[in-house]
Amino acid sequence: QLDEFKLRLPYYGERRNFPSQKGVSYLSVHFRFGTISIRKALISAFELIENFNHSEERQKNIETWISELIWREFYMQILYNFPHVSSGCFKKEYDCIEWDNNEELFNKWTEGNTGFPIVDAGMRQLNKTGYMHNRLRMITASFLTKDLGVNWQLGENYFSHKLNDFDLSANNGGWQWSASTGCDAQPYFRIFNPTTQSKNFDPEGTFIKKYIPELTEIEEKLIHDPYSNSNLEKRYSKNINDYPKPIVDHAKARMKTLERFKKVREMN
Repeated sequence: QLDEFKLRLPYYGERRNFPSQKGVSYLSVHFRFGTISIRKALISAFELIENFNHSEERQKNIETWISELIWREFYMQILYNFPHVSSGCFKKEYDCIEWDNNEELFNKWTEGNTGFPIVDAGMRQLNKTGYMHNRLRMITASFLTKDLGVNWQLGENYFSHKLNDFDLSANNGGWQWSASTGCDAQPYFRIFNPTTQSKNFDPEGTFIKKYIPELTEIEEKLIHDPYSNSNLEKRYSKNINDYPKPIVDHAKARMKTLERFKKVREMN
């Protein structure tokens, strides 16, 4: 599998964010169980750089994968040196965030029935296969914490039971990065717009249609926000009624998240 990935590695940086493409290594489960070592992976990447006359762009693509391996090691060091992250926020002041923790909304998220296709496709992939593409892990985590206002620890726990490549440090680090409570996390005011993410990283809706059969007949330009047009059910797909309407207003949820974090910052 590593040898096969080495053929694609010079294109990794360009393809890694598109779940419908074969862009990532799919080695995470092997790293998790130790069936291949990080050293072996790093040596292979460095050899590829040294032994082949790649363009600067191709070399940067390889270096991007190396940086991802380093992130994995970084989160291991965080867990070792700051063990409190396993039960709370790395930035302890955020332990007092007042999450909404709406159980009904959380359940719809776990089922992949939020009405946001890219989020639902990611969750359905996880439930069906035990794997989720890394870009989708960020999108679904951001959606749960910043659109639904649910504590990141609930999402972290759900992933821990579903992911075949579950690793405590990586899972915890990723969730705290998305929730803006972790070490070197994204700023709390950086809130993914799920529709924009969908358009950017699954522009033709190829991945969405793979996991959401209700949307297979919908027009490409409308698949990212299928209920944006009130007459869409009648005009574009006989199955659209089987797909749920959005369970939250992203713009309003964004403002609520900003208020939630600002309140904590003012307290500290």
